[in-house]
Amino acid sequence: MTRNNAYMVIIKSRPNFPNTMTEEEKKIMGEHFEYLKLLLEQEKLIMAGPTLDDSGGYIILNTTSEDTARDIMSKDPSVSSGIMKAIYHPFRVSLINCPQKTKEEKNKSS
Repeated sequence: MTRNNAYMVIIKSRPNFPNTMTEEEKKIMGEHFEYLKLLLEQEKLIMAGPTLDDSGGYIILNTTSEDTARDIMSKDPSVSSGIMKAIYHPFRVSLINCPQKTKEEKNKSS
């Protein structure tokens, strides 16, 4: 079996969540986004984003340890509040393309 080099976390909430969030849930989801931005700055996050069919979201963490992934996600406001449920999978990033990063790098060198 191929060894993982990351952890994929699938987060799920209730059906139609984006269209039925309470004001408190909107606040918590804003905190969730800020937490993910912090993880990105700390290089603990490879990528994250919601599905467009409202089925949840995907987070790829830069760790090979499920315990570390669980610890990171336990501090995510959407998970710690119970809004989202996290499901963990060992994951291997085999190919990645970061066109946005490349565009930003090009702008810096201009």
